[in-house]
Amino acid sequence: MAAATTPIRVTLAEDSLLVREGIQELLERDPRIDLVGVCGDAPSLLGSIERDAPDVVITDIRMPPTMTSEGIEIANTLRSSHSDLGVLVLSQYADAAYVSSLFQHGSRGRGYLLKDGIGDPDQLVAAVATVASGGSVVDPRVVESLVSARVRDRSPLDELTTRELEVLELVAAGKSNMAIADELVITKRAVEHHISAIFTKLELGDESVVHRRVRAVLVYLSARPDATQAG
Repeated sequence: MAAATTPIRVTLAEDSLLVREGIQELLERDPRIDLVGVCGDAPSLLGSIERDAPDVVITDIRMPPTMTSEGIEIANTLRSSHSDLGVLVLSQYADAAYVSSLFQHGSRGRGYLLKDGIGDPDQLVAAVATVASGGSVVDPRVVESLVSARVRDRSPLDELTTRELEVLELVAAGKSNMAIADELVITKRAVEHHISAIFTKLELGDESVVHRRVRAVLVYLSARPDATQAG
């Protein structure tokens, strides 16, 4: 007969009494979980970690005393002070900035779930078990938010080919079409073709070539502020 699995020791931190009691009830019903601490603010959570030695912390993002991002900050601090402690962040925000902050030092033992999706006890306990074993969990809706944010934040330069970027970099360096052709070992006509394509992809309209050339350089420099301009 297989030995019984040791329950996962969990500390719960949530400032909302209603939400805290709801999650507490879900966890206490499950034999796979040993709820060793329940807290309503960041200082209490830190005390429980030291006193109760949980395997996993389930925490809200915003808690007293500052109601900013205590949960994320504690999760990141625990990487060095309690490296084996898993942290599952529960949030009402599908916010790319919060997720990026949580995973900025790695995804091992970290999870991010939206609160409105934890009504299923099995889903919550599965996430707890995953972070307890060093894995990571991200709510699928948060992934969608991250992808959408990446699309929104795309640079206009993402539309250009590698060759067009090379040409635009040399335009930004103040080189003439002939000088660009010589440097890239292509014809002047090819350079003109690339520049025309650049104008079209950057949607620079029907202004004069000189004005569009200047605006293309401005787009390049704004998207790549560290671009080096050769004299």
